[in-house]
Amino acid sequence: MIRLTAILFFILTSLFSQETSSSHFRDHNESKKDILYTNLVGAAVITVWGVTNWEYGANSPSRDDEEWFGRETKSGGADKLGHLYATYAIGSGLSGLYESWGYTEDDAALYGSLSSFFLMNYMEVGDAFSSEFGFSYEDFMMNTIGAVSAYFFYTNPELAKRIDLRVEYIPSFETADVITEYERMKYLIAFKAEGFESITNAYLKYAELHLGYYTRNYKGGYSSESERILYLGVGINLSRVFREKGHAKTARFLNYYQLPYTYVPFEKDLNN
Repeated sequence: MIRLTAILFFILTSLFSQETSSSHFRDHNESKKDILYTNLVGAAVITVWGVTNWEYGANSPSRDDEEWFGRETKSGGADKLGHLYATYAIGSGLSGLYESWGYTEDDAALYGSLSSFFLMNYMEVGDAFSSEFGFSYEDFMMNTIGAVSAYFFYTNPELAKRIDLRVEYIPSFETADVITEYERMKYLIAFKAEGFESITNAYLKYAELHLGYYTRNYKGGYSSESERILYLGVGINLSRVFREKGHAKTARFLNYYQLPYTYVPFEKDLNN
């Protein structure tokens, strides 16, 4: 599971770091050291927090079989998409940061994705030594997919112009661990009309199609009231709107975050 709220800091600061001018090139060796230090600091935070709060080191290595998206799993699979999305967002953000340090787009994407892969799976290895958790093969695989996605989206701007991976989240303000508040989250792929040349209508260019998934009433585990919702949605490309108004940072943020109540969903409960 993803439990480290500090990861949110990595995501937000990394995304906005892409505004930094790439003209401020550093010495290549210095940039390599910065990447190393970034990863070491992240690993140190995870280690200290894990030993303090998750009993890292209390057990010999163990595995936790979490069974993907099954009906009776702990979170109905929402935690798996959480791993994919967090690794993707961190990788994308760190890629932008590394490019601002003077790396080429391809190298920045590679190092950013590898950094994200390392940090997320370092946490997973720590879970293996925890008395509360265990190493999850499913989480490891979703982290891998997230890191690979970050690389391909960053190195293929035309793909990124057509497709976003996003999270929708309305906080309850009842917990400090916003990363795992799955009862308030939705994960989705957005297909943006503006990226398809075959769509020429000026108004349709602002449209987008969503394919999303979320779970509800899984807090404490599966019950008869638990829901696994798959949905299609029709929405507005707010990133395009803000970009055209000159709000580049907000537009970038909306490539990763889905603003609630800005689309019409058509839903199916997979538990029925």
